[in-house]
Order: sequence, then structure tokens, then C-alpha cells
Amino acid sequence: MVPVRLTGPRLAIREYHHTPEDVDALHALLGDPEVTRHLTFGPRDRDTCADQLELYLEEAMAEDRSTYQLAVCRREDAEDPAEAVPVAHAGLTLGGFRSAELGCVLRPEVWGRGYATEITGLLCGFAFGPLGLHRLAARTDVDNPAAARVLTKLGFRLEGRIRHDVHKGGVWSDSHQYSLLVDEWPGPTE
Repeated sequence: MVPVRLTGPRLAIREYHHTPEDVDALHALLGDPEVTRHLTFGPRDRDTCADQLELYLEEAMAEDRSTYQLAVCRREDAEDPAEAVPVAHAGLTLGGFRSAELGCVLRPEVWGRGYATEITGLLCGFAFGPLGLHRLAARTDVDNPAAARVLTKLGFRLEGRIRHDVHKGGVWSDSHQYSLLVDEWPGPTE
């Protein structure tokens, strides 16, 4: 395993650690109904988050790694980002034909600061750079205009609406599908 470490102006993206602090941070995200409102699943309890983190660590050790589930920390929170408590989660799942799907979720107390744009930009740089991918995709809840703004700001194009894409709480909802090709990527912005 080659640990992922991505650094932006304000954020650092790293592998999760098998620590109570990282489990608590993941639970603060995935256990929050406001955070999971636009996700494909509802709030998760701490034990489920601990199991999820264990899975992330196993995936990170895979010889042919196809999933990157990563912790996002503010650089200002610790001298070494490896020691900082995560405030967000970033994911990149590789598919066929040099493609991947990406996404991120943030704790509500850091919403509106441009962090989602920075995270997505770092993931794009990683995907199109070291991973050598050609295409990135992202799906958003149609009722999440903030996510759509982040993607379009970085050059993603709306491909269309996926009807009844998610079934959650007994209700079907639609998603928007966005994509970005390597030759459309403007590169890192600071």
C-alpha cells in the first residue's frame, strides 16, 4: 500500500487511522441526519461506522486498490495533518475504462467555506495525475444545489437526470449525473 496524502491550501486528505478519534469523526459525519440527508443511506450508529472504517483500511491494503475512502482534515488543526481530526470524508471508486466516481461529505460546522471545492479539486488532481484516469463521474441528489455548484465550478458537466436512482426511507428520489474528462480539467486552483 502506498498511503494517499493530498495537500491543498487549507486541507489535507489522508488515509484513515484505526483510532477512536477517526471512528468518532466518521460517526460525526455518517451519524448526522443533516449530513446523510442527501446520501443514499440514513444515519449510521458508531459501531457501524467503526466497521466501515475497518473496511476502508482493508480496501487500502488491497494489492489492486480500486477504492479510496479518505479522511479530510484542516491543516490548521494540527502541525501534522496525520494527527488532525477529520472534518470531512472523500471517496474515489475506480471503474472500468480508466474512470472513477468521486464524492465527499462534510460536517455541517464547516459547510459554506469552500472546502468541498478544495476536496473535489484535490481528488481530480489525484485521479487525472498519479492514477492516470480519463473520466470522473459524480452523482448528486437533485435537491442538493450546493453539490451541483461545486461540480460545475470545477468543470464537471451535467449529463442528465437519473430517475428513481435512490430508494431511502420508503421514498424514491432522483439524482443528477455529472462528469469531467481529463482534457476538460483546468488543473488545480488556489
